[in-house]
Amino acid sequence: MAGQNPTSDGSPTVTPDAIMQLGTAYWGSKTLLSAVELNVFGLLSESGPLSADELRDKLGLHPRSALDFVDALVALRMLNRNDGRYRNTAETDLFLDPAKPTYMGGMLEMGSTRLYGFWGSLTEGLLTGQPQSEVKTGGDFFDTVYSDPAKLAGFTAAMSGLSRAAGEAIAAKFPWHDYGSMIDIGCAQGAVPVAIAQAHDHLKGGGFDLPAVEPIFNSYVSKCGLSERLTFTPGDFFADPLPAADVLIMGHILHDWDLDGKRELLRKAFDALPTGGALIVHEAIIDDDRRENAFGLLMSLNMLIEGLGFDFTGADCRGWMAEVGFTRSYVEPLAGPDSMVVGIK
Repeated sequence: MAGQNPTSDGSPTVTPDAIMQLGTAYWGSKTLLSAVELNVFGLLSESGPLSADELRDKLGLHPRSALDFVDALVALRMLNRNDGRYRNTAETDLFLDPAKPTYMGGMLEMGSTRLYGFWGSLTEGLLTGQPQSEVKTGGDFFDTVYSDPAKLAGFTAAMSGLSRAAGEAIAAKFPWHDYGSMIDIGCAQGAVPVAIAQAHDHLKGGGFDLPAVEPIFNSYVSKCGLSERLTFTPGDFFADPLPAADVLIMGHILHDWDLDGKRELLRKAFDALPTGGALIVHEAIIDDDRRENAFGLLMSLNMLIEGLGFDFTGADCRGWMAEVGFTRSYVEPLAGPDSMVVGIK
């Protein structure tokens, strides 16, 4: 057990190891976030192994910081070093090289340049219940992002990184052979419907999001060769009816809203589905006992920081689905901390 070592008589000796590791975990986290921000992994993927001096020169690092920085990444298992030359691990090469379609660093980029500073005010948020993001000074995150094409492109890429693995798991675990169409509500780039369509040739559908997202979605879908099967429908999911399909998907959407907002979106999804249709809600669903999914619980604290909604358990979501009319529902794990809650009309 972490933080305990056996003594000579077999009884555990309590140590502060686990406390110190968690208490300083932000050191390692920010080291990784800065590496993503500096494109360390993309550089090494493109160039091949480099020495510390070569990395320092190419990244523009100060001589005082360079060696500690790259060796810390080795100790954190984010880089490998052989004969004085540094290279990506299998994981960082696959998931943190921006040139690869598997890149999931967008969320980490946003964490480094934006969220990291806001989380420094968590204590204030815990005491006041008030947001600690742009909302604190009168801004609005979604208005800011959707009005700036560059920020919107970065945000939608971050959402792809957060959702791609879940999309592949949904493609594998949901009984798509029983359905012919699907629409992803709040689709961003379209990583989830693309993953599903790539795995199931018979499916058609697309994505629904605010009009500003349309060129981003169309570009991503076109690059994946799916423009004939996946199309974009512009709209506001609170102001407009949801598009009809056999299956509707909401990924990392419900947690943005308060309870009334969650219920309204579920009700609108129910209204848009045919009898026998399904709604898939996928999020970092918190385990019902609220003990295991630390990521989901921390994500809910992040929603506090953002001034948005809150994350929830599978039982919570199934209860809300029943309230709006879904006759059957179940929870199924996906990838990492994510699970899906499926409601059947």
